[in-house]
Amino acid sequence: MALEDIKTSLEKRFSESLPEFYNRRIIFWNDEEREFAGEIGELELSNAEVLILSENNNFQAKKLLSCDDFDNNYLVYNPFDYDIEDDWLLDIKLYSEEFRADQLSMWMQEMNIEQIPAVRSQLKVYKGFLNAASRRKLISQFGSEITSASSLKLAVLASICKVKDLSPKEIIRAVMADGPDLENDLKMEMLKYNASETFWRLVEKMTRYSSEGSPNIDDMNIHIVLSALTNSLQEKYLAGLEARYSAFASGFCYELIYEWLHSDKKDELVEVMRTVEQSLKLAQRFDKLEISDLVDTEILPCIDDLVLSKLMEKVVNNTINPDEIIAVIEKRRSMIWYSDSEPYYNALMQVALMKKFKESHIQGFHHAIPKDMWDAYASDYYRMDSYYRAFHVEFAKNLTAMNEAVDDIFKSVVDEVEGLYKNWYLDKLAENWTNIIAEDLENQGVISGVPLQDDFYKREVKTCDNKVFVIVSDALRYDVAYDISEQLRIETKADVKIKSQQSVYPSKTEFGMAALLPHKKLSLASKPSGLNVLCDGMTTEMADRDNILKTANPNSIAVRYKDLILMKRDEQRELVKGMDIVYIYHDTIDSMGHNDEMNVLPACESAKAEIVALVKLITGALNGVNVVITSDHGFLYTYKPLGSDEKMERSSFKDNIVKQGRRYVITDFDARPDFLIPVKGFYNEDGFMAFTPRENIRIKGSGGQNFVHGGASLQEMVVPVINYKFLRAGSKGYENNRDKYDAKPVSLSLLSSSRKISNMIFSMNFYQKEAVKDNFVPCTYEVFMTDEDGNKISDVQKIIADRSSEANVDREYRVTFNLKQQKYNRFDTYFLVIQDMDGIQMPVKEAMEIDISIGFTEFEF
Repeated sequence: MALEDIKTSLEKRFSESLPEFYNRRIIFWNDEEREFAGEIGELELSNAEVLILSENNNFQAKKLLSCDDFDNNYLVYNPFDYDIEDDWLLDIKLYSEEFRADQLSMWMQEMNIEQIPAVRSQLKVYKGFLNAASRRKLISQFGSEITSASSLKLAVLASICKVKDLSPKEIIRAVMADGPDLENDLKMEMLKYNASETFWRLVEKMTRYSSEGSPNIDDMNIHIVLSALTNSLQEKYLAGLEARYSAFASGFCYELIYEWLHSDKKDELVEVMRTVEQSLKLAQRFDKLEISDLVDTEILPCIDDLVLSKLMEKVVNNTINPDEIIAVIEKRRSMIWYSDSEPYYNALMQVALMKKFKESHIQGFHHAIPKDMWDAYASDYYRMDSYYRAFHVEFAKNLTAMNEAVDDIFKSVVDEVEGLYKNWYLDKLAENWTNIIAEDLENQGVISGVPLQDDFYKREVKTCDNKVFVIVSDALRYDVAYDISEQLRIETKADVKIKSQQSVYPSKTEFGMAALLPHKKLSLASKPSGLNVLCDGMTTEMADRDNILKTANPNSIAVRYKDLILMKRDEQRELVKGMDIVYIYHDTIDSMGHNDEMNVLPACESAKAEIVALVKLITGALNGVNVVITSDHGFLYTYKPLGSDEKMERSSFKDNIVKQGRRYVITDFDARPDFLIPVKGFYNEDGFMAFTPRENIRIKGSGGQNFVHGGASLQEMVVPVINYKFLRAGSKGYENNRDKYDAKPVSLSLLSSSRKISNMIFSMNFYQKEAVKDNFVPCTYEVFMTDEDGNKISDVQKIIADRSSEANVDREYRVTFNLKQQKYNRFDTYFLVIQDMDGIQMPVKEAMEIDISIGFTEFEF
């Protein structure tokens, strides 16, 4: 800065208004570098005296300013850097102002950095970096935080790395994310601006990484990842790698990796992790371990591949019990990489549930009365169909997001599931069922004591005291409908009940759809393309159903779901306006079954979502209150095609066949098929006979093999009926029973009695107070430690509270926490926070004491 410019700047400073109680201004011009020592004698100011300090005039200067002259402004030129104890003018400096005119001082002022000698000295090291205004601007965001040489070093590193905090973790993380050693641009930037040594000293202090030769980013990454790994994996499993990690620094390294994994930049870490895994062949190393050795470790993505692979091997080899599978999955599902493998874990959970089902029914099925077995299916046995369906829904997801590490072994799990479902459950269930219903089917055609589909209209529709919407979903099996009823019960305020009715035989669309319409008599007539099912002499195709409904009640209408859902809201309201009965025909499952058998079970999920959304539309935009959901029939489904011994020839009766499917035959009266069970029905009066194969056998012929219906199995005959009554807010029925209808998340509380923490890593027990049942629904909680100001001081652990066991001990969770590497005061109060992730409930805080003897010093390097 030129002396003339300095003069202008100083005269402006001296002309400014004085602070309160001041009658003059004294400014010390500090110039320790003596850049202006040769020019200062030429400086004259119009509004201040110039006093130049020398080695010998400090006393005279002090006397002048403190005793002799109290009126004039003074500029005191100071070319010295005194220690505090040697500074004669310190008391005057404390109430005076400071001025600097050298380049470093100007930069410090520009960057809002306090004029601290140690900081000034360190700035000289980074002159090359500070030459550019854009880089000084980066430093300026940390200006108020730069109070020491160490904080300046951090600010330079943070600016090079373009991170927003003076955080060693953020700086190291940015370098790790910038690529391997030979391609790392940040490494080159640090070398360019004389900050490389500073960075490596930072890394060594925080992570204990050092190198005898040149430090290397790839080696640093390995060191940090392995050090973090020792936080949850026993060191003996890293034998031979001792020189490549530091257990002492595991806390900092774990914190660095954990926060990164749980940030929105998790994807940056994947490549780093995979590189470390591959370079050290960690997957091969850990493959020799047991699941119990790995289950608590979440740092590396390969751990989930290994856990999954080992679980699958044990499932295939039948060397693991279902409770062990569930325990492993429950631990893994709260960890960070779980979402990448969630469909595999979900599928294995269904395998465990299927195995538990078999354990609880290990003796098989031994009913003697058909009604008892029917009720057992509707209350219990249907669960096996649900588990199998859920497994294949997840299997379908895995086909589109394949994980090569577990794909082959997972296909073997599919074979195991098929054997469990088809060869045990379906075969045993059907054997018992067929044996006890054969006589009833032949003599009366129905199961005694079970409501009939044939009576649906007069039992469920005609008796409604208000407008009723009837959703008829083709092939909506009982287990799928049960899921729908549970979802509606949780998501809407309504009285929801599910029951069952017995389908007409054959359990085919044209028969079931006819039975659901109002009629006095069903009949069967021949037509050129096959057979017609008639209601009181009227055909029952889709185009005819509206007229049949109107014959029973003129204020009725039949509409396809696909037509209704595409209408605008006003069109939908106009369509149902003034109607007492609205039949809505939905066809997602059956349509898929006849076009793409492989995707039948995933189609059930689509059907569930569509029907739930349709109910919400009815009770919302269409102002409906009463909804009945039912089906024409169920279905049998197996993913693997049947063997030849599970199919039967039709040679003995093929000349008498009028209509045939895989699971039924309609013949003339002269037929006497071998091995088939005759089923009495309304069609007998019209000159026809019907037969069903025993158990789950399919009749040879054209058509699908995996998705079939028409027979007399429980899966085909048990037709769901959901009675849904919407309760509007404020209605008497709702207000009187809020506790019954409002879904409530299960609550979670701390079970551990101790409120004192004495280790950086500690565990606590938690208790899910209510079982998931009725209107108590699952809830996911985040649990963590905070200080009095609400700052998180630990990692955040997730507890998925979804257990339905009535036994209290089965609803306990043990969780391990890691405290952050910082100072803790045993006299301060800290809090354990239990927080509902959905924000429905108020967070619960438990006061805690932290008494840890480890000392964490302020960061200096």
